[in-house]
Amino acid sequence: MKREMMTQSRVKTKIAAALLGMLLALTACGGGTATAQPETASEAQVEQTAEPETSEMESEAPGTETVPESPAETESPLPTTDPSGASIAIPDQVDSVVTLAPSICETLVALGLEDKIVGYDLQSAGLEGLPEDVPTFDTVNPDVEQLTALAPDMLLVSNLSLYDQEAPYQPLLDAGVCVICVPTSESVEDVRSDIRFLAAAFCVPEEGERVVAEMDEKLAELSGIVSDIPEEERKSVYFEISPAPYLYSSGSGTYLHELIELAGGRNVLADQNGWISVEGETVAAANPDVIFTNVNYTDDPVGEILGREGWAGVSAVQDKEVYYIDNMASSLPDHNIVIAVEQMARALYPERFGTE
Repeated sequence: MKREMMTQSRVKTKIAAALLGMLLALTACGGGTATAQPETASEAQVEQTAEPETSEMESEAPGTETVPESPAETESPLPTTDPSGASIAIPDQVDSVVTLAPSICETLVALGLEDKIVGYDLQSAGLEGLPEDVPTFDTVNPDVEQLTALAPDMLLVSNLSLYDQEAPYQPLLDAGVCVICVPTSESVEDVRSDIRFLAAAFCVPEEGERVVAEMDEKLAELSGIVSDIPEEERKSVYFEISPAPYLYSSGSGTYLHELIELAGGRNVLADQNGWISVEGETVAAANPDVIFTNVNYTDDPVGEILGREGWAGVSAVQDKEVYYIDNMASSLPDHNIVIAVEQMARALYPERFGTE
């Protein structure tokens, strides 16, 4: 299946995203000028979605007719601030776009904008709906010279791309390219906001609402199946995103933590915050009922966990409750998170899905 394939170059990107990018969720994206950044992603989205104030409508003179607004006057205005808090000027017409984040790539396809994509990140290679004969770029260290030569109308990046450089996209800005940063989402609400932002940026707000509505409908359906399970009876979960010897996982304040809870699980690392490096002894002491992994760059991630030294006494290992969760669905904060939630919920409570 295409969503589960990863080349060696995508492995490099995956490791970087797990060990670097997720801890940089609040890092500002480089731009042409120093722009004050909000302290949190949610604050950025408040800025992004805020509507301009309007003056009170003057009373009409008696006998005058109200002239209907033209289509141009009733269209939703283009965003002037991106989710990172940076000021942007989106062209009235966007015919070509390069995206350096796979979650953004998947969202553009869901919005029906794949025909505008003229370049994308290596990790997105193989995603259904994307054009094949276009340049691809490393997410973390894209070739800015090649990007500038491609001259897209818009460049969409995350806070992972060139995170360690100041104003890395200045050559593109100087060339008139609209550079937009969509930082890694920290919650499901962030996912909704990002979908709506991208839809607004391409003048297809109704498509954004459709994608959000479909996602929310599925999440509500899945959550409803497990919502009546008492807190004390919910199974404890450890979700591994990087294997031994460099264990990496998710605490509170992340979308992955929220997905675990939506699936009816209890994150054993909920007392910690963000994307975290974990000691094997910590996981063993937490003794999770179920272990999930989305590692897809080793031969047998589930088998490795089942045979991991020092974990033989862990309940999930003893009961063979270790499961692989779709990598892309669980590592990319976009509408496809519903796939990961369903896989986790079915693994946690198969009897509620009639698959025990």
